[in-house]
Amino acid sequence: MSSVAFSRKNVFQTPVPESLPSSSSNSISATPDDTPSQSHSSTSLSSLASDSELDAHTPAANLVNNKRSSNLVDTKLSGQLVNSVNSETQYGKLLDTHGNEFQLPEFTINDIRAAIPKHCFERSAARGLLYVARDIFSLATTFVLFHTFWTPANIPSNSVRVAGWALYTFIQGCFGTGLWVMAHECGHQSFSPSKTLNDTVGFICHSALLVPYFSWKISHGKHHKATGHLDRDMVFVPKTREQYASKIGRAAHELSELAEETPIVTAGSLIGQQLAGWILYLSINITGHDSHTRQKEGRGQGKKNGWGGNVNHFDPSSPLYEAKDSKLILASDLGLAVVAGILILIGKNFGWANLAVWYFLPYLWVNHWLVAITYLQHTDPSLPHYEDAAWNFARGAAATIDREFGFIGRTLMHGIVETHVLHHFVSTIPFYNADEASEAIKPVLGRHYRSSVEGGPWGFVRAIWTSARTCQWVEPSEGAEGLGKSVLFYRNRNGNGLPPAKVTPLES
Repeated sequence: MSSVAFSRKNVFQTPVPESLPSSSSNSISATPDDTPSQSHSSTSLSSLASDSELDAHTPAANLVNNKRSSNLVDTKLSGQLVNSVNSETQYGKLLDTHGNEFQLPEFTINDIRAAIPKHCFERSAARGLLYVARDIFSLATTFVLFHTFWTPANIPSNSVRVAGWALYTFIQGCFGTGLWVMAHECGHQSFSPSKTLNDTVGFICHSALLVPYFSWKISHGKHHKATGHLDRDMVFVPKTREQYASKIGRAAHELSELAEETPIVTAGSLIGQQLAGWILYLSINITGHDSHTRQKEGRGQGKKNGWGGNVNHFDPSSPLYEAKDSKLILASDLGLAVVAGILILIGKNFGWANLAVWYFLPYLWVNHWLVAITYLQHTDPSLPHYEDAAWNFARGAAATIDREFGFIGRTLMHGIVETHVLHHFVSTIPFYNADEASEAIKPVLGRHYRSSVEGGPWGFVRAIWTSARTCQWVEPSEGAEGLGKSVLFYRNRNGNGLPPAKVTPLES
């Protein structure tokens, strides 16, 4: 294997047009899977004859209606071979973690939107409110049932009562996550056609879950506008090889020689992530980008992620926001203060232990599911990440993956796990139309559509461990050339997939 030296500096600074729709427009991220060979994350190849051969001039409706002639298929297959040769000449050989060859997506957002039936964009306030009412009713009913019947008078056994209330926290955590997702719909304006109704419902629901609604909405919109961008994305930005090496106190060129990380270290890291990841994201922007000097108003100078770095979701002067956002940030803080006051009154009147079981343990379950869902949507061995030279909106939107969480995901959590790819391309489509829209865009995405559904709900849970062991940092492929060096893939020191590149030390 050849020895190469690289840094995060782009080889070429070729400008790439940035398509940055506003949060009210259809902007989101999808999954860029160019790998037809089998991997742990199965790439949809249901329309192999027309997968990535689509060019920007092919009417999406022709694909949706299956109006293909044999000549058209032959032409596209020939075009695929030519594009493959041209791609390797221009970018070198790009390989994902499992060694599958990657080609950069070339479709456009217009291609995606044209493939989606118009009725999928329709939003219903009444339907959205019914789903919110369902989630609130489920939360209230569960509390009343347990509080009324799961008592010492009815259940003498202490251990049985503890087990029952543990089950209560899990159930409430699922229902609470569903309510969180409905507020998420509000933030994307996919809840209803009324922005006022959307923000009112979202503010109430998220505040009740101790989420700063407007603060989150603004930063989350920036995540959608820069998905997969190493310097601008806001959620689960992976460490580069140099950053990972620095974290563990080693030089970048030493990573290919290190022994594997012990499972106990991986487990400890995951426990911390699942318990405190959401709170730390809000408080110190952990997993978000740390390039705050780019903030256009200059408020990011000298500010870094971490404690004392003044990068958080509560301070109006945070570099995550602009000056015009200050009143919304303060409104979010006020919502949290009101809910915190109500919780304190409950604790004082009914006991802190009761409050912990009734609210805070389910709250931790909500945080756990939120972090797990987001982590697995954007962390997978098949997914690329981009430096600025190679990034554009469509490529970033394709850098995510659908998974399967069964009844919990599809019903209780409103399909947020199963239709995330579509959501990153068009975020204003309501969740109840997302399945149909997802099927409509698959022929356009072709091999760039990614899903990992093997094992169903248990496969989803197992993927947390698999991704943690396999996706430790990102680096360019060893065979990358030119702009291809700005396309980075996951590597690890645990012997999973391709080994890290052999890197010669950079001269000082």
